[in-house]
Amino acid sequence: MMPAARAEIVVDLAAVRHNVRTLRELTGVAMMTVVKADGYGHGMVPTARAAREAGAEWLGVATLDEALELRAAGDTGRILCWLYVPGEEYDAGVAAGLDLTAYTPAELDEIEESVGDTGRTARVQLKIDTGLSRGGASAADWPALVERARAGELAGHWKVTGIWSHFSSSDEPDDPANDAQETAFRAALDIAEAAGLRPEVRHLANSAAAILRPSSRFDLVRCGISSYGLDPAPGESPDLGLIPAMTARATLALVKEVQPGDAVSYGRTWIADARTTLGLVPVGYGDGVPRRAGNHAEAFVGGRRRPTRGRICMDQLVVDLGGEHLAPGDDVELFGSGRDGAPTAQDWAEACDTISYEIVTRIGSGRMPRRYLNDRTDSPADSEVAPA
Repeated sequence: MMPAARAEIVVDLAAVRHNVRTLRELTGVAMMTVVKADGYGHGMVPTARAAREAGAEWLGVATLDEALELRAAGDTGRILCWLYVPGEEYDAGVAAGLDLTAYTPAELDEIEESVGDTGRTARVQLKIDTGLSRGGASAADWPALVERARAGELAGHWKVTGIWSHFSSSDEPDDPANDAQETAFRAALDIAEAAGLRPEVRHLANSAAAILRPSSRFDLVRCGISSYGLDPAPGESPDLGLIPAMTARATLALVKEVQPGDAVSYGRTWIADARTTLGLVPVGYGDGVPRRAGNHAEAFVGGRRRPTRGRICMDQLVVDLGGEHLAPGDDVELFGSGRDGAPTAQDWAEACDTISYEIVTRIGSGRMPRRYLNDRTDSPADSEVAPA
């Protein structure tokens, strides 16, 4: 008999395909599935492959290393990356046909050097900061960036393939910043068009805007968290039937009885007020479980939600079994699709006062191995319908 896994992350690639198809049908424009940060903890290469199978024309990543890893894994489609530092080595990116984002003329100068080194024409996208005050050219600096980009295009150094920006508050659809950012983006497009730029794609919408703000869809939408089945705007989004792709599970390691007055875990932050049973779960913050979850989040054990008790430790946590004597070896679901009343990543996010993005990305970067369901590389006859 094969022993149960101490803990693992189970990723349903049929759910990813279902979500990408659903979002493409909703928006009616080209789809960029964002797979940065190792696919938000789901695994970059397998989820990218699933997104392509579902029709995603583009993939989005933050760094050149991520984009080059996708190329090394065999992806030949359009990939956009956008986060660099001065002196970044662009040669491999230019040679690989990646779409490289520029915020400043200085970045275009460095890309131009790589064009000379590789003998390849680069693919460049320009980002305008419309109010997030993060990456991208400010409105004051935008004309100079556009002028430099157009000059390089006329010289044959690159093709400007896209112009884009990013919302700050699209998960709050009534925030006036959304209208202001879209207006600023349209003004930036006008400046670029007047300079002679004719990009293939103009894109502004992230997951929440793609769902809630049709006017911002332009030629392309960038969907990250929604592609993994999680709601980018809880309380605002309609029910699209998205399916969470990640389940974080473990095996119950120990069951013990405690008496009134017994304390649990470091700092004695929870003390039993009656006799009960506790279950030891062999995962902790070393596995990416938020320490904040102690005494706040719940896990699903024995067909019921069970509250965590005491502080989360590096390698283990404790749940209250309410007097039931479950067996070591029983399954523990920290979060998953929400079937049968089990917690979701959104439930954990609310318990930890954070967002679901952090929950899945953090646990996906810990020690827990991933196991994939409905991977077409293993089972070509995979159904197109994710399990209900």
